[in-house]
Amino acid sequence: MAQQAAAQIEGERLGRAERLNGRIAMLGFLIGVVTEAITGHGIATQIGFGVFGVG
Repeated sequence: MAQQAAAQIEGERLGRAERLNGRIAMLGFLIGVVTEAITGHGIATQIGFGVFGVG
């Protein structure tokens, strides 16, 4: 009985974590698209700027 309850709690915790991860990923994508619209630089270029310090 306790083992079943622990498994259910773990499943709920995993579901919440995955939902949060998905929301953060969607937010990051939206920020990238908005930045692309404002600057005219694509997402790959934005990442390159961060990695190589170009700009």
